[in-house]
Amino acid sequence: MIDFVIEQRRRDLGGFEVGRVLPHVQRRMVGPFIFFDHIGPVAFERGLPRTADVRPHPHIGLSTVTYLFEGEIMHRDSLANEQPIRPGEVNWMTAGSGITHSERFERARAEGGNMHGIQAWVALPREDEETDPSFAHQAADELPTYEGQGLWARLIAGAAFGAQAKLKTSSPMFYAHWRLAAGASAQLPAEYPERAAYVATGSLEVEGRRFQTGQMLIFAPGKPVLITAVEPATVMLLGGEPLGERFIEWNFVSSSKQRIEQAKADWRAGRMKLPDADDREFIPLPPDLGTGSR
Repeated sequence: MIDFVIEQRRRDLGGFEVGRVLPHVQRRMVGPFIFFDHIGPVAFERGLPRTADVRPHPHIGLSTVTYLFEGEIMHRDSLANEQPIRPGEVNWMTAGSGITHSERFERARAEGGNMHGIQAWVALPREDEETDPSFAHQAADELPTYEGQGLWARLIAGAAFGAQAKLKTSSPMFYAHWRLAAGASAQLPAEYPERAAYVATGSLEVEGRRFQTGQMLIFAPGKPVLITAVEPATVMLLGGEPLGERFIEWNFVSSSKQRIEQAKADWRAGRMKLPDADDREFIPLPPDLGTGSR
């Protein structure tokens, strides 16, 4: 049932590292998921420099999904939302026709502490790519959970395992967080054509093969998959119905290359509003995507 295995590629973001998983040259998407970054784990010291923050930047054609195991990130966006993101909460921002936001490590700067989590991007269906931008946040206790036989599970978004998350999504999908005790097993159903499991901590066994932290297992469609923890493990499960080809360039996702060029031009020219509460700096368009100043 294992179709392909992706190894995370570590990248330095200037203050901390992430493990880039999607997109991959041999597998661009899993269902609507087009981007998947493993943040940390990292121990931030008090007085963390502001250069570690993610300054205001733009998105189109996608929803960003931030989910933390440890730490706190302060989210501010051009719709005037200001929301701290804490472990187990869901921060779902739909860019649609265009939005800007920043992600600041303000609590870590003041107190120090660990940071560990996942940021994913979910592409929008073609008919929703130019929808109005929006923002939703859900507390951990609002999400469906299950516990038993060595498994603790939380459904973050979509529908799976007989549960439905409250968060509105634009296409059939699922996104879940599992914690497995050593020796515990759980089954991933076959209800979606595209499915994957990412090992965030620990190690797993699937079909007699062992997999470690930082690996994403892409499964072939059609049959349930039995996942067993070799040691205590944290697993993120994701997938859904495919959406068709998408182009991705910097922070922009679209079914149209021309739309991405327009977004680049808009950002260069300063036509995308910055967050009201964080409008004194921004990330310029990378030089290899075009020249010009905001």
